[in-house]
Amino acid sequence: MKKLSMMTSVLALALGGCATVADTDMAAAPVAAAPDAQGDDLAQLVDQVQIPYETFTLPNGLTTVVHTDRKAPLVAVSVWYDVGSKHEPAGKTGFAHLFEHLMFNGSENADGDFFEPLQQVGATGFNGTTNADRTNYFETVPTAALDRVLMLESDRMGYLLGAVTQEKLDNQIGVVQNEKRRGDNQPFGLLRYEVVENIFPRGHPYFHSTIGSMDDLTNASLDDVKDWFKDHYGPNNAVLVLAGDIDLATAKEKVTEWFGAIPRGDEVVDPAITVPQLAADKQKIIKDQVSTTRIYRMWPIPGETSADTVPLALAQTTLGGLASSRLDNALVRGQGLAVSVSSWAWTNEDAGVFIVQADLKPGVERAALEAALDQQIAQFIAEGPTADELDRSKTSIVSGLIGGLESVGGFGGKAVTLAEGELYHDNPGHYRTQLESMVDATPASVRAVTQKWLTKPRFSLIVEPGERTEGGEDRGGAVVADTTGEGLNAAPVEFYCNPDFCDPDAMRTTKAQDRSQLPPVGQLTDLDFPDIERATLSNGMEVYFARRDAVPKVTVRMVFDAGYTADDRDELGTQSLMLAAMDEGTDDLDATQLAIVQERLGASINGFANLDETSFQLSSLSTRLAPSLDLFADFVRNPGFRADDLERVRSQQLNRISAEMKNPSSAGQRVLTPLVFGPHPYGIPGSGLGDAAVVEGLTPAELDAAHQRWIRPDNAQVFVVGDTTLAETVSLLEASFGDWKAPATALPAKTYDVDVPAPEARIVLLNRPNSPQSVILGARVLDTRGTDDNTVLIAANEVLGGSFLSRINMNLRETKGWSYGSRSGVTYNRDRLVYAVQAEVQADRTGDSIVELEKEITGFVGDNGVTPAELERTINGNVRELPGQFETSNSVLAGMVNIVKYDRPDDYYETIADKYRALTAEELAKAARENFVYGDIVYVVVGDAEVVEPQLERTGLPYTVQELDQ
Repeated sequence: MKKLSMMTSVLALALGGCATVADTDMAAAPVAAAPDAQGDDLAQLVDQVQIPYETFTLPNGLTTVVHTDRKAPLVAVSVWYDVGSKHEPAGKTGFAHLFEHLMFNGSENADGDFFEPLQQVGATGFNGTTNADRTNYFETVPTAALDRVLMLESDRMGYLLGAVTQEKLDNQIGVVQNEKRRGDNQPFGLLRYEVVENIFPRGHPYFHSTIGSMDDLTNASLDDVKDWFKDHYGPNNAVLVLAGDIDLATAKEKVTEWFGAIPRGDEVVDPAITVPQLAADKQKIIKDQVSTTRIYRMWPIPGETSADTVPLALAQTTLGGLASSRLDNALVRGQGLAVSVSSWAWTNEDAGVFIVQADLKPGVERAALEAALDQQIAQFIAEGPTADELDRSKTSIVSGLIGGLESVGGFGGKAVTLAEGELYHDNPGHYRTQLESMVDATPASVRAVTQKWLTKPRFSLIVEPGERTEGGEDRGGAVVADTTGEGLNAAPVEFYCNPDFCDPDAMRTTKAQDRSQLPPVGQLTDLDFPDIERATLSNGMEVYFARRDAVPKVTVRMVFDAGYTADDRDELGTQSLMLAAMDEGTDDLDATQLAIVQERLGASINGFANLDETSFQLSSLSTRLAPSLDLFADFVRNPGFRADDLERVRSQQLNRISAEMKNPSSAGQRVLTPLVFGPHPYGIPGSGLGDAAVVEGLTPAELDAAHQRWIRPDNAQVFVVGDTTLAETVSLLEASFGDWKAPATALPAKTYDVDVPAPEARIVLLNRPNSPQSVILGARVLDTRGTDDNTVLIAANEVLGGSFLSRINMNLRETKGWSYGSRSGVTYNRDRLVYAVQAEVQADRTGDSIVELEKEITGFVGDNGVTPAELERTINGNVRELPGQFETSNSVLAGMVNIVKYDRPDDYYETIADKYRALTAEELAKAARENFVYGDIVYVVVGDAEVVEPQLERTGLPYTVQELDQ
């Protein structure tokens, strides 16, 4: 997948991913004519991107933005504070993010974990995030629960300090430090430090990472964090967005009631930030546990508030973001020097970084790739994009944005767009300004901005495979400004505090509302899952359709009964390589032509698989569905499987296999799954990447044979959701797929009638030196199947390890502080299900963590069963979150696929609420006893054997140690 941009605001919704494609010339594709995105056509697309809003500001300075969307009984609540890591002085790094954690730990009138009441009301998409510029908290809730959520958000804004204790602080310091270790432990995990420390000068507010330094976190005192709250969390430093089933009058009434009594604070003074300039080009080479050498080129650029941001985003999209990008054509397909390339922008409010990266193809000299990469960058800077490249970039961005606007909240959606506009630009509608700037951009204007910024000195980072020479433990902190003259130093950060606001007693003002208890949840609206309509094409293909007209898009998924289990044991990796090769073009279209037509249409096509199925999906603008389906049919039915293309994707897949062994979680899963499943078809690495030896030997003829064997109309089902009708869908599918006939050969069959080995509880320790964390993976194969009614089983696991509030996570994360996140789950497949446990813990607590897992599991199936409070939370959360689970077309599509795959009735999701309401503690206890058997769990631990092995004796389990096969 291509990473197009990390730009904030409107473009962040649009810049998703495209598959990397093959090299060829830029000739127009000989398929159904694609609409030209120039002029009025693009303007018409942009006109569809509308988020009507109204605003009001309370006397205390809280600005509220309201957007009405009545498509579902849901309201997105999003609170954004103008405080991030750039506000942190030296010695206090990581405070903004640490405080984000603390604000989930309860307030004076709701003193408990905020995830408890949020889960009780059925909130979806709820979380909090921190970056260099801001901190936000968000949730999407049933309309009837809005008062409760507004009470919670206002309570932590105005009535927090009395609930912040030393115990909570100590615990969250441990959690954040393990979050830091978790990030550092990944391949390329040190990149975040390298970027900021080499692009921004010492003393610059962006010089240190948002996660902060271990020392600063360890030294954070209770007074420090309380002062941080007093200085930054006033209502006049916040933006509240309510988007969804609400109107302005209702919003004014409720916001005034819950937030109006919170006193205003002094204004936060933002640090003075300039865009730095390096004194000269510089380069650094580091080693990391990565599969191949990666080359980075980085330039400082202006931030979100600059008029140059949009043309720079268009430049990075064209250079290395599109599937037909310049870098892909030249370096991956043309010269065959790289296995992947991309360009993207890390953009803060005030400054950012333009980044180009290329992964070296094994066997190629690094110098050759560096020279070719620099040549392509220099050529792009000199020439700029062509008119056609720019038009395709614009169309792809707008099409992606239209799809993103179906969601009212969460990590993206309309609430995010409005909040960022207000916070950064004092204008919730700033997204329109960005779109208009994008429409007006020309090749000349993009070239001019590119030349303005990418001709300045740059930082080059080379990450080579090898043993790390330094970790992240001592990195991430601020450093006082130097006097070397390298770069520009920012003005010191100043903090002011109103004495009234800084006095905790002053915050206990006379309230206009009763905070003695949480407001009741009103009358809830049950889920109304869209009606599933059915049809059969003339060639026998079954069609399942649901209408959703919130946005003018249509999604089509074609599902084949194949998947990774379609590969014989001596052919593992065939399905994955077949899918990768299909991205490289059809009989009539080479890879670049295929990509160009998608970009002109504003469509995207991709193939993917799991253990049971191989699927192909089309996302299309509803007005361009006919030509998009024609292209989709060509993609599915007529793959090219050219020899040159195969060699390219073969190298890429071999690199992904190698990369999988560098990632601790993925490496552990590759070992664990065969251990517990044995000869069963599911006893293969779940990623489906297969065996390197198999991938190295596959031929175009073998891929074509696999395609003909499995990808055929009598083995397919078609699912369609979006802004169209069943009649139009059938007509267009008949035109594009109706003449597709099944071959004369018999339809292949898969069998799951294979015994799994008897469970043998033990630990396999995979040695991964210098790992600050250990990844603990455990699994037990269950007797149940995906087609069984597993409602009770899933509910039981939710209590034990399936949610944030589960016993496993609350123990290892919130009580012990040894982990950033730990969980258990039931993996869903058509045949045998698996009970799985995963915990990423600090290395010195690996053995203790396994002991705690044993205590939680054995206690849960023994005398410490489901409590009334846990049962209530499980029932309420699962019933009330159903409307939020199916807000978007993609979620409806996934629901339809599950209904058909697991042979559920059409009203399954509408009736499951009654199943949850009828749950009893006894039923959950019975399901737990039958399935969560600790003595049957096989563990794989990926960590530093020197640190971990001495701890394993205390687990009481037999163990073996082996080197991680890299």
